[in-house]
Amino acid sequence: MPVETAILSPRQRAWRRFKRNRLGYWSFLLFAAMLVLALLAELLSNDKPLVLRYEGQYYFPIVKHYPEKTFGGDFDTEADYLDPFIRARITSDGNWALFPLNEYGSRTINYHSTAPDPAPPSADNWLGTDDRGRDLLAQLLYGFRVSVLFAIALTAIGVALGVLAGAIQGFFAGKVDLVGQRFIEVWSSMPELFLLIILSAIFQPSIVLLLVILSIFGWMGLSDYVRAEFLRNRQLDYVRAARALGVGNWQLIRRHILPNSMTPVVTFLPFRMSAAIASLVALDFLGLGVPPGTPSLGELLGQGKNSLDAWWIGTFTFLVMVVTLLLLTLMGDALRDALDPRKTLSEVAPIQPDDDEAPPGEAVHRQPPEAVGLKGGVL
Repeated sequence: MPVETAILSPRQRAWRRFKRNRLGYWSFLLFAAMLVLALLAELLSNDKPLVLRYEGQYYFPIVKHYPEKTFGGDFDTEADYLDPFIRARITSDGNWALFPLNEYGSRTINYHSTAPDPAPPSADNWLGTDDRGRDLLAQLLYGFRVSVLFAIALTAIGVALGVLAGAIQGFFAGKVDLVGQRFIEVWSSMPELFLLIILSAIFQPSIVLLLVILSIFGWMGLSDYVRAEFLRNRQLDYVRAARALGVGNWQLIRRHILPNSMTPVVTFLPFRMSAAIASLVALDFLGLGVPPGTPSLGELLGQGKNSLDAWWIGTFTFLVMVVTLLLLTLMGDALRDALDPRKTLSEVAPIQPDDDEAPPGEAVHRQPPEAVGLKGGVL
């Protein structure tokens, strides 16, 4: 009977190669953990209780606004849970409130603080406050979330446009490719920063406007990689065979060539996200990024530059930026190595001969499937 060999799909082999790169794999886990914490920012850093019990009833201020009169105050406005009067009302006489670990939101200003702003790290504000009295830890947590979500959206739009443009140029080639390349050359020569300044002066700054402007320029680099892959793959035998069978052009692109041309696209993603985060921070630093009041790492860097005595603002913001970009870079390097086709052939398990094919008088040394998977390097 033939010896069973460990056969894994290319995706499984790539995942195992990625896991073998310990630096890239742990960078992926750490970045994923940071992203999850940022997505749950309201549960970790907020000036409202997650749940409170007042006079026998339960309230959920994190999802619903309650007027101050609900808790014995005098006004119909939303309750300020940092107010000592309200805090005493909801935590005395059998009442209780469950606050997040950090009791400040991204826009919370503690008007009851006795320290001048910007205040250094303390028991109340673990990383200090900025020049407006906002908690720096909350600013970093919410600012990191804005930066990463913006980078994901910008990367997704850029990938969609780049893959579409590169696929059309590479598949049809000829005059289509020639016209497409000339258009890209002209479009890439547009002064992106000047255009952003002009539009920011005309329209009200917003994340959507910034996303649109950066997206119409951010797809050209990826389209070159996709175009090169399509120019190579369109000449292969399986594409010629599908064409001979009458398969249409768009079906050839979607079902046959595109899946085999996605390696540079996937490898490009972490580096594209890193560039998007750096671009947003740079624009925020110059005052051309997100609208005022939005948590921003670039704004914090600007505050650190303007307030050198408040060392904690620039130091902690710079550390968040360095760690984020470093993790994405290490992930990109590991992903590039995992998808390298030159490493695939050397990691396929050799096929063992059958007993019937062994020379007379010689015993065939069999390895268990577990040994084949380890020593043979099968992913």
